[in-house]
Amino acid sequence: MKTHFIQPACLLILFFYSMISHTQNIAPAILQKQWSASWITVPDAPSNAYGVYLFRKNLDLSSKPATFVIHISADNRYKLFVNEKLVSLGPARGDLNHWQFETVDLAPYLQSGKNIIAAQVWNEAEWRPEAQISLQTGFIVQAANDAAKEINTNSSWKCQRDSSYSPLRVTMATYYVSGPGELVQLAKQAKNWHSLDFPETGWKNAKSIFPGNPKNILGQYGTPNAWMLVPSTLPQMELKPERFAKVASAAGLELPAGFPNTKMEVRIPANTVATILLDQNYLTNAYPALQFSGGKDGSISLMYAEALFTKFPDKGNRNEVAGKQVIGRKDSLLLDGSSNQTYTTLAYRTYRYVQLRIITKGEALILHDVFGNFTGYPFQFNAELKTEHPEINNMLEIGWRTARLCAVETYMDCPYYEQLQYIGDARIQALVSLYNSGDDRLLRQALNQMDQSRQPEGVTFSRHPSYTPQYIPTFSLWYIGMLHDYSRYGKDLLFVKNKLSGTRQILDYFRGFQAADGSLHNVPYWMFTDWVTAKDWVAGRGPLSQDGSSAMLDLQLLWAYQLAADLESKIGMKEYAAIYQAQALQLKKTIQSKYWDVGKNLYADRREKDLFSQHTNALAILTGMLEPVKLPALGQKLLNDANLAPASIYFKYYLHQALVKAGMGNDYLKWLDKWRENIQMGLSTWAETSEISTTRSDCHAWGASPNIEFFRTILGIDSDGLNFSKVKIQPHLGDLKNISGKIPHPNGTLSTSYRWLQNKWEIQVDLPSKTSGTLVWKGKILPLKEGVNKFSL
Repeated sequence: MKTHFIQPACLLILFFYSMISHTQNIAPAILQKQWSASWITVPDAPSNAYGVYLFRKNLDLSSKPATFVIHISADNRYKLFVNEKLVSLGPARGDLNHWQFETVDLAPYLQSGKNIIAAQVWNEAEWRPEAQISLQTGFIVQAANDAAKEINTNSSWKCQRDSSYSPLRVTMATYYVSGPGELVQLAKQAKNWHSLDFPETGWKNAKSIFPGNPKNILGQYGTPNAWMLVPSTLPQMELKPERFAKVASAAGLELPAGFPNTKMEVRIPANTVATILLDQNYLTNAYPALQFSGGKDGSISLMYAEALFTKFPDKGNRNEVAGKQVIGRKDSLLLDGSSNQTYTTLAYRTYRYVQLRIITKGEALILHDVFGNFTGYPFQFNAELKTEHPEINNMLEIGWRTARLCAVETYMDCPYYEQLQYIGDARIQALVSLYNSGDDRLLRQALNQMDQSRQPEGVTFSRHPSYTPQYIPTFSLWYIGMLHDYSRYGKDLLFVKNKLSGTRQILDYFRGFQAADGSLHNVPYWMFTDWVTAKDWVAGRGPLSQDGSSAMLDLQLLWAYQLAADLESKIGMKEYAAIYQAQALQLKKTIQSKYWDVGKNLYADRREKDLFSQHTNALAILTGMLEPVKLPALGQKLLNDANLAPASIYFKYYLHQALVKAGMGNDYLKWLDKWRENIQMGLSTWAETSEISTTRSDCHAWGASPNIEFFRTILGIDSDGLNFSKVKIQPHLGDLKNISGKIPHPNGTLSTSYRWLQNKWEIQVDLPSKTSGTLVWKGKILPLKEGVNKFSL
């Protein structure tokens, strides 16, 4: 939504309107020729300073059109209204070489006669989120065909700078890069600026910057300082209303029962200072919305928090509010006394708690309503899990909420503090998407953007989009793993094949830092593995040998070679597969001789063999360092050796896979104590780190791995071939006696059911068409065919 002030008749339209992007097939000319439309801006406005800008275009139509398709983009962001209805938000984030435009059919919102097209565009400049790359303030609309060309942006559009906005710095003693708050002076705001009858007195004709240029037509000499336009492949983000659950505390004001869960008016008398702490009951991403009248010369501020603090950074139990304080992002309104005003933020906010602080002067304020509008990528939960085990259902719900909040126009590590798409996080998020939803559009965009971030030396950025380059070379290795995952669980092998040239460049980069024995030495940049507090772990990097080598880094490279070899042998070039297999064989020998401690029967973190971790030994299992007969013993050490540096909630994803491979999968539910601790501490999403009371972020989707393993490990549903064309069903039921579930599959739906009846297991596996597989049950391998497969064992 947006900060906007309108009459009550439009409130429901603005806040409850179902936004649907009517994406059409894009005409070839849109991608192959320079656009007729120009990028426009407000004359005399600074190109790279903080500012909010309003654009209007009157459109007179002889009849209501059947279609009226446009392509639209902006820098940094836009919100588009047609006849006062919000119809599009964007653009989806990208970089200057891949600047995305949305395609929208305006016909459903147009009418015969006069129409008004209006856009709010803002540039947060140096205040903008780290994930927001920018060139300069700009806005563009291009008609899909000549019939709609009157809408093309040029100097016929009217515009004005909205001078009511100023940025509010977020001051927190931690890494925060998600953008500023807003200070809005309502007396300076143009009321009803997007309505048809709004007088454009004093508004200027827009200034053209340069024509729109699709990425592939920059010409013989290029076009410096331009946005290279590419079509967005994503749908519009979901937007739906949600009400606050309750008032957690209030001071300076008596509130009516039922507020704010039920819409009702609250009168704040003149000369009052009131503080209201609202509790959503769960974490959310939403556009907060206020409707109010009066209160001239007063103010309203909203401060947003994932949790309250006893003393920073200690949060304690998230359900407890007594004696705690709100610290976080804040928006402030300076009131002008007008009636029937509505405020909502430019960008969404992340919160469980919102502190409203209302100060009135000589005039009372009427608060008509306060609520939120949830937003996020429009994932649908298309999986199903039926069990009498309530804890599993609770964890599944929390994990899905976590994954959803960390997915808007990109995957994100966290929605509150960073909003950055890191490869290490996204690899786990991608499989949550596939197992729980089946929608691969955000996953494919993530793989594209990671590939696009690859630098000439071969390594990718650790996160992208991001206007500050950051390198975590180990995340480039996880990118290869994520691409391999998609080849197995996704549905588009050509997409994967077209990425193989990038994986070759990544591995070429690492070969430059391999010694003669294959071991990595002194790789530059941040060699992050996990957030661990243990001896010689520095900022997430595991212990190094005196010569700069590391077992866990060598093992991550080994795994990347193995996965790359598998991709090349199946869909790439056999020659590369042979090279990678040879590299992997050499590296395995080096790791075994260099890091294996015979006395401890463990792999050491470094050649001095003085430090050991779950990370190194889990990776050793996953890369096949030991023959299968030795895996159970190493698995037991992973669980029971207190001297091993422990994996955080993030790296437990890999730890748990190693334990399953070691034959311990029936104990999966016993390994989830860190998730149980999250629940006991009142979190509604999974925390960033294992130190739950003091974790920075309360919402990190890398902790949502149980949403994969409930299906892959417990129900045993795993891919056994490219594109999930073959299935391996190997359940790990533990003490469960009755459980069933289904997941979306590239060929349809795949379901399994297990029931213990009369001393037998009644098992049913339903495979979609064109899919075969095997059931692995107590050492037996039973064939599966498409359709219904029943067993009594």
